[in-house]
Amino acid sequence: QVRLVESGGGLVQPGGSLRLSCAASGMIFSIYAMGWYRQAPGQQRELIASITEAGRTKYVDSVKDRFTISRDNAKKTVYLQMNSLKVEDTAIYYCARGRDGGIRYDYWGQGTQVTVSS
Repeated sequence: QVRLVESGGGLVQPGGSLRLSCAASGMIFSIYAMGWYRQAPGQQRELIASITEAGRTKYVDSVKDRFTISRDNAKKTVYLQMNSLKVEDTAIYYCARGRDGGIRYDYWGQGTQVTVSS
């Protein structure tokens, strides 16, 4: 079955960086778009970055120019490089498998906690 496992979260100071990874199994990774969601306490889960099968990327304004999504099809892994982190980036981060070029998502991982605090 499809399995997505995130890693790389943790505690970081404002202005710092983290790199999240999401390892996929049980699927033909290269034919799917992938996305990163996040959910802060008391807020809805939000799609913040996506990458199509062809490598086209999209970001929400709040992370644009700070976060970079990438993929390695040979390793069946999608990454999220997060730079210049802010306190408001604190959330649980989830990767997800996209369908129809990333219009909808059908599988999510268990999430990894990112806490930005001094």
